[in-house]
Amino acid sequence: MDQVFDLAIIGGGINGCGIARDAVGRGNSVFLCEMNDLASGTSSWSTKLIHGGLRYLEYYEFRLVREALMEREVLWQIAPHIIRPLRFVLPHHRGLRPAWLLRLGLFLYDHLGGRKLLPPARSVDLRRDEVGLPLAPGRFQRGFEYSDCFVDDARLVLLNALDAAERGAVIRTRTRATAARRTADGWEVTVQDLLTGAQDTIRARALVNAAGPWVEEVLSQRAGVNAKAKVRLVQGSHIVVRRLYAHDRAYIFQNEDGRIVFAIPYQNDFTLIGTTDRDYDGDPAKVKISDEEVRYLCEAVSEYFAKPVTPEDVVWTYSGVRPLYDDGASDAKAATRDYVFELDTPGGAPLLSIFGGKITTYRRLAEEALEHIAAFLPGTKAKEGWTARAALPGGDLDVSAIPALTNELLREYAFLTRTHAERLAHAYGSRAKQVLGRAKSAADLGRSFGATLTESEVRYLMTVEWARTAEDVVWRRSKLGLRLSAEEVAELDRWMAAQRAAEPSLREAGARP
Repeated sequence: MDQVFDLAIIGGGINGCGIARDAVGRGNSVFLCEMNDLASGTSSWSTKLIHGGLRYLEYYEFRLVREALMEREVLWQIAPHIIRPLRFVLPHHRGLRPAWLLRLGLFLYDHLGGRKLLPPARSVDLRRDEVGLPLAPGRFQRGFEYSDCFVDDARLVLLNALDAAERGAVIRTRTRATAARRTADGWEVTVQDLLTGAQDTIRARALVNAAGPWVEEVLSQRAGVNAKAKVRLVQGSHIVVRRLYAHDRAYIFQNEDGRIVFAIPYQNDFTLIGTTDRDYDGDPAKVKISDEEVRYLCEAVSEYFAKPVTPEDVVWTYSGVRPLYDDGASDAKAATRDYVFELDTPGGAPLLSIFGGKITTYRRLAEEALEHIAAFLPGTKAKEGWTARAALPGGDLDVSAIPALTNELLREYAFLTRTHAERLAHAYGSRAKQVLGRAKSAADLGRSFGATLTESEVRYLMTVEWARTAEDVVWRRSKLGLRLSAEEVAELDRWMAAQRAAEPSLREAGARP
């Protein structure tokens, strides 16, 4: 490429895409490459929460908790289709943290972050309230209920990338940065299209290493820089079971080992349970939940629920590696979730590497990242904080508008089922009609792949949202993999491969016609 970009970013997770969006919105030219699909690493394997992190108060991480609490309502308002409020029930377990300590923690949680829209914490009589019904009878008498938010984490990454692209950023998926070399006036980054093998060299004034679990590898093996900060890889695993209870609240359970485990309503018909925390020293791309972790999570929630959860109840599992900043903590659960920047500037051209972070604070991380390299980006326009006000694609709605949008889709596309309309409203927000187009009947949406997934939607995902495989569609652009059979997923993959072969514009990595 002949163009000299202001900023090149390695890594298409939440941090890389968040920085790309903020930077291009301030007038910088941006190039981002991701070796796999967007959000294919850590960012799509989270507990799906936008939260302050109640347990981090125990480790005196007040700055991190305050920043995260403030971000909850900011993110909810710019993406109300993929983020929604969620109430959490914390049963008081005698013998663990005392009730007065829980009350104090929730008081701080309510008041640290300038809460305006989310309802405050309250005490709950578990003997009388409906949230006590799923719990073991006679074991828990009182508890507390407080607010946080649920997020479709993979779509949050995708929407940041999409907004960046629509503002002029170049986003290349399935493109690996194989080498980075400093020059007199910036960086030359060699990138390889992993689908065709073709190589290219892009030039940029500044380079951001947002490679997540691979941040040290990018520094040492591709940029030839010795990192001063160190990354601590911590494995977090989750299980999904059939819906365990009827109401819409989540639970946060304390365990005797000091960890906490969430049980969260998921995709209407399921319950998400997690997470584990244990150090990981293998290839981050090959992380997999262990039988021990499955048993741990089942036993942890069975301590609380009236009906035990067993490994045989598990319908899906996922596991990810969190690239935490190594602060020397002895226990994985105590390792900081805060983020740290390392700026390397010998010879002038800056390389900014990111260690740690959590999905809730990605937007503030992006702002701080750009502050670190602002001196090297003289063309930056003074638009600091703009990402807190500008809606993400499809998010130009009131926070309470999703039910109304669902009804609007049902009126205009009378052939839709409510389940289908609700899913489209939550996934695409105000852009749902772009997926449906001018369809007058279900037949106009083309082939049905099952579970309300149609040819029209898959084409949209391929041409607009960088989807190339069935896995991209059913596990990251959606979670329809929970409802489709293995054969249905395989047939979708075959159909998508045929479309790529027939349409040259879809063959390139990260193609967006």
